[in-house]
Amino acid sequence: MSKKPTQKNSQMILNSVADGLFSVDLDWRVTSFNSAAEKITSISKKDALGRFCSEVFQCNVCEKNCILRKTIATGKPIVDTPVYILRADKTSIPVSASTAIVKDSHCNMIGSVVTFRYLPSSNKLKEETTIQHSFKDIIAKNPRMLSLLSIIPRIAQSQSTILIQGASGTGKEVIARAIHNNSLNQKGPFVAVNCSALPDTLIESELFGYKVGAFTDAKKDKPGRFSQAQGGTIFLDEIGNASLPLQIRLLRILENRQYEPLGSTESVYSNARVIIATNVDLQKLVQKGEFRQDLFFRINVIRLSLPLLVERREDIPLLVNYFIDRFNHLNCKNILGISHEAMTALMLYDWPGNIRELENAIEHAFVLCQEDLISTEHLPDQIKPHNSASPLMQSGLTLKEIEKRAIRQTLVKNQWKKVATARDLGIDKTTLRRKIKRLGIQEIH
Repeated sequence: MSKKPTQKNSQMILNSVADGLFSVDLDWRVTSFNSAAEKITSISKKDALGRFCSEVFQCNVCEKNCILRKTIATGKPIVDTPVYILRADKTSIPVSASTAIVKDSHCNMIGSVVTFRYLPSSNKLKEETTIQHSFKDIIAKNPRMLSLLSIIPRIAQSQSTILIQGASGTGKEVIARAIHNNSLNQKGPFVAVNCSALPDTLIESELFGYKVGAFTDAKKDKPGRFSQAQGGTIFLDEIGNASLPLQIRLLRILENRQYEPLGSTESVYSNARVIIATNVDLQKLVQKGEFRQDLFFRINVIRLSLPLLVERREDIPLLVNYFIDRFNHLNCKNILGISHEAMTALMLYDWPGNIRELENAIEHAFVLCQEDLISTEHLPDQIKPHNSASPLMQSGLTLKEIEKRAIRQTLVKNQWKKVATARDLGIDKTTLRRKIKRLGIQEIH
């Protein structure tokens, strides 16, 4: 007779794990079913418990290539296998499934556990989980980002100058475009200028244009970027690199809405909305005498500060799914998603290049990946972990050990901040504290 899990083990349901999870006994009947599994399959825990797993999971490999049978037969875990399951509404969706043996306290095998998560090609499910976190092309569920997004519609309706601060690659231009697209000037052009990419000898003529005869090669009039942005928005990126003479001209146009093209004696009126961005601390430049104080006060009307990607790790899975969908479209591929190990590597990496580096990493993976899932071998070398073994799906772990590792991993990801960890796990902060105490999890400094 098959040995069934004890009541104590069966109560250790990992509702704190974001992935769907269910366990079966040696008779293939479901013994646990977490809340994420309910959401993904649209099957309630009440309806799942006690039924054969093939009736609940309804996977395309159940009959001929069952991953649970392989795990129980070999005692070896299976990690990140792309399969299709049938939801309660008869919708077929792709998921990444992993299996592991479950043992009791005496190391006797009592069943198996499956974790699974939907893949980004499941558009309906993805929309259900990300629609409330999206603002045009900005994807976020980080509280700081959501707070910033909530005020964009209001500041977009004003004509005030906006200063966006953030490290390189944090998405300053994306925020600027979102402001433009929600502004009174949305039907006008959006003109972006990288002030650090143009030499001092050219930037003034690029911004303000010139008249014929202004210099030797000026054979005809040329409109500048402010002229091109008339009726729209001009975005001046990396303003901290602007020369002092250029700063004087920018101060005038911000104060009077007027400028003179090179070689002209007549002022031109500009109605372009001005959005300015910097990746340096302008106040420190003011103290060093490298940035005009009056210009700083003039542009520091509405200031938005963008967090580093490492400060919003919970957004990484959403961004990864977004980039996978985007590169699938651009490259005519059909990559279903990313393996658990690869996602873990992305979550633990520090991202000095922020969102731009993450996008480049996914593009790098697309070049190398010829399978359904992106794995760690497809990631850039600096992101690959030293140990690629899955932290959760190892042979011989009890449900208690799996739960402990899942909570510890999320705590480490959030730098041991319990409020952020509880939010990521989908549980109450008090519940998290009880689990930490019960499982004997100690903070590592």
